[in-house]
Amino acid sequence: MEHPPTSPKGLKRGEVIALCVVVPLIVILIIAAKPLVADILNRILHLSPPMVFTVVGILVFAEAAVFFGFIFPGETAVILGGVVASGGHVDIYALCGLVVVCAIAGDTVGYWVGHRWGDRVLQLKLLAHRRGAIDKALNLLRTRGSLAVILGRFTAFLRAVTPGLAGMSKMHYPRFLLANATGGIIWGTLFTLLGYWLGNAYRKAEKYAGWASTGLLLLLLTLAVGLFIKERLGEKDLETTFEAKGLAPEDVLRADLDATRRTLGGE
Repeated sequence: MEHPPTSPKGLKRGEVIALCVVVPLIVILIIAAKPLVADILNRILHLSPPMVFTVVGILVFAEAAVFFGFIFPGETAVILGGVVASGGHVDIYALCGLVVVCAIAGDTVGYWVGHRWGDRVLQLKLLAHRRGAIDKALNLLRTRGSLAVILGRFTAFLRAVTPGLAGMSKMHYPRFLLANATGGIIWGTLFTLLGYWLGNAYRKAEKYAGWASTGLLLLLLTLAVGLFIKERLGEKDLETTFEAKGLAPEDVLRADLDATRRTLGGE
């Protein structure tokens, strides 16, 4: 299988070009258009409760249920929801509850998708260049079991694939549900409250510094770019190690999946 050209650092050339062009452009726009930035943030902070609940709920649910996490990490929506709730017109407790329920429900759907369609899920084009990461996730499931489901909640890639892999591996559903609920409660509460804290910090800073909105956006942009690069480099390292085994990728994944099934399904 031919892979897209990559840079020496492991990022695809298109990703490197996009980072070098788009990120500086966004920074310039944020700094130059300060009044517009403040207006946009103000609109976000005053979104209606139904809109916040609907958008956050759908994005969190879809992350593992339909592998949407590869496109848009769920914690981004959760943090933004918490920021909006800091204004007081969205109930933070209701938002926490919604995030937890949608996270658990989305992972449950992902589990049954993997359980029902099994190996065919691994043939999705979306996963074609992530076989090394999938292999690592299977090994983590086989060795850590329920703990892998809980810890996987805190990594974007694992959050999207672990429920499906657990279903493929025939992990007993009550055991998966307990781990899923534990991870969902911790993750959902933690990131919602993090957004709430950031929102309160922004509102306090805005009273004393007119550049608070610009600084907040620059900080979020820096974190987003940093996490993206870290994730891509990690995936590239895993893929390189995986390919270095010199075996057919399909055979390796199938063997690991069978081994994980014997470990988890036989308990």
